[in-house]
Amino acid sequence: MPKYHSKIDAYGTVDELISYTGLLRDYYDNAYYKNVLAEIQDRLMTSSSLLAADCDGCEDELPQVKMEDIEFLEKEIDKMEQQLPPIRSFLLPGGNPVVSICHITRTICRRAERITIKVAEEFKVDERVIIYLNRLSDFFFVLSRLISKELGAEEIVWKPRL
Repeated sequence: MPKYHSKIDAYGTVDELISYTGLLRDYYDNAYYKNVLAEIQDRLMTSSSLLAADCDGCEDELPQVKMEDIEFLEKEIDKMEQQLPPIRSFLLPGGNPVVSICHITRTICRRAERITIKVAEEFKVDERVIIYLNRLSDFFFVLSRLISKELGAEEIVWKPRL
């Protein structure tokens, strides 16, 4: 399989996401979320191993992404949203370096999801991996807003020129 194959692109992009999640964990000084981000990295390693697997039936020997993992993200999103004002317009990434890292992580997650969906057209991909990536990008968006609030950074509202 060539290095540019979509399957390798998928698990390579998840690997990139794991690295940026680690960078975010290193820069975000919140003990609770450092643990959450470490858990996310573990689930992403599982996702990457599932995407890289090239065998029939070997899923039984690999760790799995479970519905509980997805539910964990959804509960975390709900907890964070309870602490935030409703969003009334699009936001531009920025306001603080940690917020920007979180947004970069979010966009890599979106790319990983798109590539994984493409791979699923040709190869067997557990749909929970795709759902996890989808919910994870939402998690990173809400986390960026929470970090802005915690650090007193301005949320930069996009004001379109009409």
